[in-house]
Amino acid sequence: MLAVSVIVTALLLWDSRRAEYRHSERTTRALAIALASAPHTARALTEPPGSAAAMDAQERVSRLRRDIGVSYITVMDAFGTRLTHPDPTQIGRHYRGTIPDEAEPFTERWTGTLGPSIRTIAPVADASGRTIGWVSVGITVSSIAQEISREIPLVLAVSGAFAAVGAVAALAGRRITRRITGDLSAEAVREALVSHDSLRTLSESLRAQTHEHANRLHAAIALLELGRPDEAIEMLAATASRSQALADLVDAPEELDPVVRAVIVGKTAQASERGVSVAVDIAPALPQLPLGTMELVSVVGNLMDNAIDAAAASSVTPRAVDLRMAGGAPGEVLIEVSDSGDGFGAEARRSMFDWGVSTKRVAPHRAGEGRGVGLALVDRIVREGGGSIAVGEAPTTFSVRLPLRRPRGGVPTEPSAVERAVPSTRSTSGAR
Repeated sequence: MLAVSVIVTALLLWDSRRAEYRHSERTTRALAIALASAPHTARALTEPPGSAAAMDAQERVSRLRRDIGVSYITVMDAFGTRLTHPDPTQIGRHYRGTIPDEAEPFTERWTGTLGPSIRTIAPVADASGRTIGWVSVGITVSSIAQEISREIPLVLAVSGAFAAVGAVAALAGRRITRRITGDLSAEAVREALVSHDSLRTLSESLRAQTHEHANRLHAAIALLELGRPDEAIEMLAATASRSQALADLVDAPEELDPVVRAVIVGKTAQASERGVSVAVDIAPALPQLPLGTMELVSVVGNLMDNAIDAAAASSVTPRAVDLRMAGGAPGEVLIEVSDSGDGFGAEARRSMFDWGVSTKRVAPHRAGEGRGVGLALVDRIVREGGGSIAVGEAPTTFSVRLPLRRPRGGVPTEPSAVERAVPSTRSTSGAR
């Protein structure tokens, strides 16, 4: 706000200066033309220099100069010899300035005997229309500066009021923010948001797995109680087979965090409940990812959420989602999530990464959630990690490219406070 106030002050002073110069030009022009047209001016130029008409002209222009507030009024003959001047010693000397070739009023900036000035010279004609002299009216630049200086207090008052309003608004904004975030810094707020979103994603994934296993276990117990052990064993075997299939689906290398693997398995279970099949392709030689655990959970979880929602709501069958993680170009890693959904229009494409903007159709089981945060958060995490995110169509594909080395100034990859609160399941084998 202070910077804007300084700019406003400069603009107001510049506008005041421009307006004052234009006013001076209009004033000198109007007065020069009026005096040049006055009969007594032409009469003074046709009389001898010391005549009563010449003395009357000197008195008239002196009075006008004081009343109107111009710096000087000079009446001269056709050759530029002064008949009047504020400094009596300059009378009879040659005019210092431009005398136009054409008998037309002419305004210029010129440095004369009284210093730099804005001046207008106008022709004086006799009854036959012949130019017999000139009238020059000028306002010195120093006089203009004095007029401008009188407006400085008003300009400063306006700028001060603007700065005061800005300061009050900033303080009010700070108080409101403090009520929400306490003493947390912006970085701490961002970390908390990422961690909260990541824990939500992990919780949903684990809940989906738990829900599916609980249903199958209850069914197996019911079969045992009904005296149908063979069917119960068959169901439990199918459950074990399915769990192994999901584990095989995410047969990821050790470089991929086990928490991220759990999220992928959970999202796969969620997708299965909604009739969406998930194909996972994780390269065996996957490079070490530059994001922290919670950041990676948020990126992968949100992209899979979007893809599963889009595929489940699509009229296209089979409904499918593909996740691919591999090395991209030299020095980078690629995460791609594609779906068989119906895609989105140009309007949604332009604003999909804005906070509060959602490209999803809200499913009944998620109607109570806040929308429009997932993709915005993914975009923020990727950019802060020095990467980029691109969106393709047919099929809809989100491609995240991350450098293997995090740029300086990015968010540290060490565990956050929330990450440290989650028991680590990383393998301790091998050098890290």
